[in-house]
Amino acid sequence: MLYAVLFKDNDEKAEMRTRHMAEHLAFLERNSGQIRAAGPLTDTQDSAPAGGLWLVEAPDVQDVRRLIEADPFWPTGLRKSVRVLTWTQVFADGMRQI
Repeated sequence: MLYAVLFKDNDEKAEMRTRHMAEHLAFLERNSGQIRAAGPLTDTQDSAPAGGLWLVEAPDVQDVRRLIEADPFWPTGLRKSVRVLTWTQVFADGMRQI
């Protein structure tokens, strides 16, 4: 199953992003079998950091939650909120997928 994970970050903990970025990127690399894509989101109005997005392949939402909580960013308080959504890909690379 595919999941979209939307992170909203805590502006008061923004320094944690820089401090833990190397660990976070290494975590993403170690979990590349499940985390298909990941990256920051930026507000189009003011170019301010707006959180992040992961696309995750996992058997269930509990596995996605375990990944989220294993991320080095998690215990720092950087993540203000997390939303996990199931996602069905119906179009990619110019073609219908179903």
